[in-house]
Amino acid sequence: MSDAVTCMWMRGGTSKGGFFLAEDLPTDMAQRDRFLLRIMGSPDPRQIDGMGGADPLTAKVAVVSKSDKPDVDVEYLFLQVYVDEALVSDAQNCGNMLAGVGPFAIERGLVEAQDGETPVRVFMVNTGQVAVEQVQTPGGEVTYEGDAAIDGVPGTAAPVLITFKDTAGSSCGALLPTGNTYDTIDGCRVTCIDNGMPTVLLRARDFDITGTETREALDNNAALKTRLEKIRLQAGYLMNLGDVTEKTVPKMTLVSPPQHGGVLNTRTFIPHRCHASIGVLGAVSVATAAALDGSIANEVANIQGDSMDIEHPIGKTTVVLSRNDNGDIESAAILRTARKLMDGVVFD
Repeated sequence: MSDAVTCMWMRGGTSKGGFFLAEDLPTDMAQRDRFLLRIMGSPDPRQIDGMGGADPLTAKVAVVSKSDKPDVDVEYLFLQVYVDEALVSDAQNCGNMLAGVGPFAIERGLVEAQDGETPVRVFMVNTGQVAVEQVQTPGGEVTYEGDAAIDGVPGTAAPVLITFKDTAGSSCGALLPTGNTYDTIDGCRVTCIDNGMPTVLLRARDFDITGTETREALDNNAALKTRLEKIRLQAGYLMNLGDVTEKTVPKMTLVSPPQHGGVLNTRTFIPHRCHASIGVLGAVSVATAAALDGSIANEVANIQGDSMDIEHPIGKTTVVLSRNDNGDIESAAILRTARKLMDGVVFD
């Protein structure tokens, strides 16, 4: 392949990474992964020889292509590039990077912009689900300027409203893959759920912590991380994910009562480092669990309707649930923002 590959570097939500057209990357997966590791500078804790930011949240890749599926505009494959391992994973979605897919697709001419606002229907290749993004396009051009603010990102930007539908069981086959609102694993009560992101919810107090600790304190708690990983490996089989030793799912979310007026407070491991905030689809899974009687999340939640503020280390993420006539959760919407940082070529 060429030494220089066209790409756009973007912030999507609280994540950041490279956006590529599928046609610009090698079709051979092994060759593609070698290229992505090379441009990110992995494996290296500092990623000093690449574009990565020495954090899982800034070593992400979106691969986008025009779709021929009915009622879909583009297809989006998310790839997580590990920081300190020579590994590229497609085992999960990323709802934060998804926020940049709509603007990127319009900028690359895959979707024709409308005057005012342009809906972009995105097929998420990782899980086979569809999300609809509303991208701000005044005068038929993408704008990144606006008044929307999200916790974890300084300043304001144009809003990108993302609605997720039919995400229940996208990876595990069922919203509650074990069939239960809670299970006991290694002597600990947990809720295993998948509404777009396979997640194991656990009560912080069961691990002798408050759940309000800083990200750094939790990352340095070796005993906590060892116990969480022991539970995660067992949960993988219960959630129809198999051996998850080398997988980034399920995520492990510690829940506790809200501290700042939200529904509940969270600390999420993704899966071995504590998240600076919470993933978009992780927040959807947590909000859904909070609405289920008998779940671990519901036990500590302060339910205030179907608009749920999920607290995390740097603020809140709001998830709005929609229900059908039977009262079952039908879809979830979340507000994100995105910004184009660089458009050009990256060198192998």
